[in-house]
This record gives sequence, C-alpha cells and structure tokens, in this order.
Amino acid sequence: QVQLVESGGGLVQTGGSLRLSCEASGSIHSIDTMGWYRPAPGKQRDLVATITKNLRTNYADSVKGRFTISRDNANNTVYLQMNSLKPEDTAVYYCNADLTTSWGFRRNYWGQGTQVTVSS
Repeated sequence: QVQLVESGGGLVQTGGSLRLSCEASGSIHSIDTMGWYRPAPGKQRDLVATITKNLRTNYADSVKGRFTISRDNANNTVYLQMNSLKPEDTAVYYCNADLTTSWGFRRNYWGQGTQVTVSS
C-alpha cells in the first residue's frame, strides 16, 4: 500500500508565500514523476508543476516565475514553494506520484489534498 501525505497549506495574503510538502510512503520501489495539481474550470485537476526523478521540471504558464517545485529522492518527498501568491491561486492542491511498487507494478497515486487560500 502506498500513501501520499500533503502538508503546508493555509491562509495567506496576496503577495505572500507558502511551501507545500508531500511525502510518499509504503511499498515503493521507485518514483518517476511527482507533481502538484489543482482544480480548474472544466477540469477536475489541472497541472501546476511536475518534476521527474532526474529533476526535470514543468510548470503551468500561470505559475512560472512564482512557483518552484523540488524533490528529495532519498525521502520520497516533493515540495512546492509558492511565492507572490494571488487570489486566483486559491484551490485545493493535490500531490501526484507515478511510481513502481515493491511488487513491480506501475501505479499512479493521489494525495488527499491541502487547501491554499489567498486573501485579497
């Protein structure tokens, strides 16, 4: 069994910063891509940022230059540093991991979500 546990959400004023964390635990052999997603109009979950095991990153245009994704491969943890936050960044942020389990199965997992609220 594999779990993704997020933390770091909260309430912040416009222009403020937050750092989200997501730790994957359980029967994991290796993790390929990890990322963060949030709901968007017409989409259940839209990409915010992803990072591969080789630390290649990808960002949504709306967060480029403001958000930074990073990961600690030794601890199966991914981070999202969010700066210059705007009210439109308000959302539940979901962690995602594409991994291989200890039994050799390729699986995709989601965290439970963490609320980020940016007040104007």
